[in-house]
Amino acid sequence: MSHSTAPVVSKLWAEGRGRPDFLATGIPSLSWQVTTDAPGWLQASADIEVRRGSQGDSDTGSTESFTVEGRESQHVAWPFAPLAAYDSVEVRVRVHGEDGSESEFGDWHVLRTGPLTADDWVAPFIAVDGPTDADLAQRTNLSRGTVRFRTEFTPRDDVTSAVLSATAHGIYELTLAGSVVGDEVLTPGWTAYDDRLTFQSYDVTDRLAAGEAVVLGATVAEGWYRERFGFDGNFATFYPGPVALSAQLVVTYEDGTIERVLTGDSWQGTAAGPVVSAGIYPGEAFDAREDDDALTVVGAAFPAPTGVHELSPQEADPARLVPSFAPPVRRIQSVPAQRIFTSPSGKTLVDFGQNLVGWLELRIDAPAGHEVTLRHAEVLEDGELGIRPLRFAKATDTFTGDGGERVWSPRFTFHGFRYAEITNWPGELALDDISAVVVHNDMVRTGHLETSNPKLDQLHSNVLWGMRGNFLSLPTDCPQRDERLGWTGDIQVFTPTASYLYDTSGFLGSWLRDLEAEQRTAAGVVPFVVPSPLPMPPMAAAAWGDAATLVPDALFERFADRAALAAQYESMTRWVDVVDALAGDDHLWTGGFQFGDWLDPSAPPENPAKAKTDPDIVATAYFYRSTARTAEAARVLGHDADASRYGELADGIRSAFLAEYVTPAGRMMSDAHTAYAIAIGFELITEPQALATAGARLAELVRSHGYRIGTGFVGTPLICDALVRGGQSDVAFRLLLEEGCPSWLYPITMGATTIWERWDSMLPDGSINPGEMTSFNHYALGAVADWMQRSIGGIAPGAPGYSVVEIAPVLGGGLTSAHASLDTGFGVVDVSWMLEGPSFSLVAVVPPNTTARITLPGTASADAIEVGSGRHEYTVDVSSLVAAADTEPLTMETPLSRIVGDTEARDGLEALFAELGYFIGLGWTKDGRWKSGSPLGKSLIMMPPHNVARVEQYLATLNASRAA
Repeated sequence: MSHSTAPVVSKLWAEGRGRPDFLATGIPSLSWQVTTDAPGWLQASADIEVRRGSQGDSDTGSTESFTVEGRESQHVAWPFAPLAAYDSVEVRVRVHGEDGSESEFGDWHVLRTGPLTADDWVAPFIAVDGPTDADLAQRTNLSRGTVRFRTEFTPRDDVTSAVLSATAHGIYELTLAGSVVGDEVLTPGWTAYDDRLTFQSYDVTDRLAAGEAVVLGATVAEGWYRERFGFDGNFATFYPGPVALSAQLVVTYEDGTIERVLTGDSWQGTAAGPVVSAGIYPGEAFDAREDDDALTVVGAAFPAPTGVHELSPQEADPARLVPSFAPPVRRIQSVPAQRIFTSPSGKTLVDFGQNLVGWLELRIDAPAGHEVTLRHAEVLEDGELGIRPLRFAKATDTFTGDGGERVWSPRFTFHGFRYAEITNWPGELALDDISAVVVHNDMVRTGHLETSNPKLDQLHSNVLWGMRGNFLSLPTDCPQRDERLGWTGDIQVFTPTASYLYDTSGFLGSWLRDLEAEQRTAAGVVPFVVPSPLPMPPMAAAAWGDAATLVPDALFERFADRAALAAQYESMTRWVDVVDALAGDDHLWTGGFQFGDWLDPSAPPENPAKAKTDPDIVATAYFYRSTARTAEAARVLGHDADASRYGELADGIRSAFLAEYVTPAGRMMSDAHTAYAIAIGFELITEPQALATAGARLAELVRSHGYRIGTGFVGTPLICDALVRGGQSDVAFRLLLEEGCPSWLYPITMGATTIWERWDSMLPDGSINPGEMTSFNHYALGAVADWMQRSIGGIAPGAPGYSVVEIAPVLGGGLTSAHASLDTGFGVVDVSWMLEGPSFSLVAVVPPNTTARITLPGTASADAIEVGSGRHEYTVDVSSLVAAADTEPLTMETPLSRIVGDTEARDGLEALFAELGYFIGLGWTKDGRWKSGSPLGKSLIMMPPHNVARVEQYLATLNASRAA
C-alpha cells in the first residue's frame, strides 16, 4: 500500500482537548496535529485563517490570516481580534515543512462563545419560597429535597441561534422542549463557590421553531452546595443560602434581533417532585408516583406550586460567575453485572467485577408504592456488604414504583462501589435488570502501558480506575465515604501519573483556579483541601501546600501551556514566600504541624502521620523542590529577576538541607526509605559518590525490609526513581514486584481493582483494616505508575509538551516485553520492546514536528540516539545486563539478600518460623538490624539446634525440588 508524504493537518482544537463546546475565553489558544509519512518532518511555518460571519458559506464572510514562524503548533496564542460574547468564527490551518512540503488547508473548525464574563450574565438567581434566615441557621435539619422551576416561551420568528446558559447553587438538570438539555451530569460541579461559580452553555437552536411554544424547566438538588461537611459525625453545611438556579436563553432571529428568556420571579416553582431527596453522601430517593409532565408539556403546571423569589446580589454574587473550561462530567461507560448471589444473612448482592464510581441503572417494573433499596460498597467482609469504611455516608438509593415499567438511575448523587445490595426487588433479579454507569469528567484518554507481567498490568489498570473514580468535578481523595474532598497532597503526588493517562490540562487547570482563590483568602497558605469547606484555620503543610507549585509545574512539563503556567505563577510565588517566612534565615522548615510521610506502613492505624522519616526532612525537601521549580517557571515566563532570586534561594535551601540532614559519608539523619528517596528524587543529593552511597543505603533498607514497602504518600512516588538514579534498578524492580504485605501487588493478590488508601486496607485474613480511614479507591499510592510509564514503557518528556521525547526503557524484573503509547498534542508516541535471551529489540514511532532521544539499555544517556519523526527499529545485545538465574543451592551460608529476593524461599522460611514459634522473621523485619549480606545462619544464632535442623531440612527439600 502506498503512502503519501505530503503533510495533512489532521486535528485542530482550541484551548485544550476535551473542553466544553463553548469557549471560556475570547482569545483561545490554538493547537494542531500534522500527519505525514515523511521521516524527520518539522514545521517551518503555519498559516492560520479565521473567517467571521460566513454562516457556513465559503463565499461570504471576512477572512483574516496570520503566519506562525517556526515549529510552534501547540497552544499558539490567538493572533486575531478577541471573540465577543455570543460570537462565532471559523478557523483553519495550513503548514509548511522544513523540507519544502506544504499541506492543504485543513477543514474549517467552528469556535463559539456564550457568555464570557459576569458582565454578560443578566439572569438573577431564583429560589422557591421556603426556609427563613432563622431556618437556615439550623442547616443540618433542613430537608434534602429537590426543587423544580419552569416557564414557557414561544419563539416569534425563525431562529438562527439559541444558546442556553445555566448555573446553580446546587446541582441542576435542564429540560427544554420536552427533553433534557445536553449530556453533562452533576453540573455545575464543585468549585470554590464563594469566589468562583462556573456556568455551562448549550446550543439549543434545533429545539426551537417559530410559533411553537416550549417549556424551559430545571430540577435543582442540593449537591455539594448544601452538603453537610465535617468529620466524626459533626457535619454542617458550609455555603450560605438555599438551592437556587440562574439561567438565560439568548435567541437570535433571522432578522438579527435578539430575545432573552431569563430566570425571574415570574417562573413557577415547587419543592415537590419525584426526586424526594438527594445528597452526595446519603444518596437519592425517587418516587415514580410523584412524576409529572410539568417540565415537558406546554400548559401543564406543578401539582403543588410554591412561590419563587429572586436572590439579591448579596445572596448570590454574580461577579463570581465564570464559564466552565474543564471537560464536562458525563456518563462514560456502562458496566454489566457479573454475578448475583446471596450473602450469608440472606441479602441479594450484585458484583460488577470492578470497583467504580457512578450509579446503578435499573430496568424495573414495580407495583405502585413498591420500594426497592440499593446500597453500595467497595468490598465484602464475611460475605456481606462492607459498609464500615463509608463511616456516616449512607450511600443508599431508593426507587418507589408507580406500576409501570421504566429505566431509572439517580442523577443527583454518586457512589464508589463494586458491590450492590438490592432489597425488595419485584420478582427475581436478573443480570440484565441492572448495570453500573461509570461517571467522571470526560477527559481525552492519552496514555497506555502493557507489559509481559499480568500483575503489573493489573496494577496499572487499578491506577487508571482509581483516577477515573476520583476525577469527578475535582480531584478527590476517595469517592465513597463521608469525605470525597480535594486533598491537595494526593493530587500533588499523582499529577504526573494522571497527565500521562489523560489530558488533564483543563481538569486540573480549572481546579488550580480554585486553589488560587482559596489561597488568596488564606494569606498565601494553601488549604489542605480545595475547595475548602472544613471549619479549620489554614495551616501550611509540606507536600499538601506544594500542590500550588508542583501541580502547575507538572502540567507545564506535560502540556507546555505557557498561558496556564502564567495564570498560576502568582500562586506559586505566594506559596514559596509563605514557606520562606516560616523557614527563616537558616532555610530549614522545622516544627509545626506536618502530615509528613503520611501512611508510612510502619505508622499505627490511629496515627498515620507517625512515619519513620522526620517530618522536618520532608518539609525542607519540599521547600527546596517548590522553590527550584518556581525559579524555573520564572525563567520560562521571562521574569528574570524572580528567576535569579528564587534560584539563589533554592541553592541556599539545598546547602542547608545537606548540612543539617546528610552526613559527610552520605547517610541521612533519618535512616529511612523516604528520607533517601526524597533527597535523591528531588535532586538534593547530586554529587556522584554521595549519590551512589545514598542509593546503596536505600537499596539496603529495601532489602532489609524484605522488599516490602516502607514509604507513605511522600516517598512512594519517588522511591523507584531514586533507586534507579542511585544505580540500584534491580532493587527498584524487585520492590515493584513484591507481593507480600505491604506492597503494590499485595492488593492485587487480594482481588483489588483500584488502588487502596492503605497498603493493608484489607488484611490478609480478608477483614477490613480497623483504622477510621480505609478507602479502597485512593489513587495516591498508585503514583508509582509514573515511573512505570517512563521506565518500563520508556516514554518521558525531554522538553515541555513532548516536543522532544525521551525514550529510555529500563530492563529488570524479569520483564520480557512492554508496549507504551502516548497521544501527545503532536501525535502518538509509540514504543514497544522485546527481550529474547540476550537480544533486545525496540520499535519507536515518533510523531511529526517532534524529535526523540533514544537511549538503549546498556548505554549512557549522553550516548542517546537523536532521531526525527517516523518509525525507528533497533536490536542490541544486552547479555551483560541480563543476569543469569542464580541456581546455586540455598544453604545456611546463603546471604540474606538472596533469600529475601527469593519469594518462594522467603515465604517458606517465614511459614516455618511461625510454625516453630518464631515471629521475628529473618532479621529484616526488625528495622534491618541484620545486614542483608550476612549469611542466613547468623540470623538464627539464638535458635535451638533442633529447630536449626528443621531449617536445614527445609532448604534441602527446596533445593531437591528445584533440581528435579
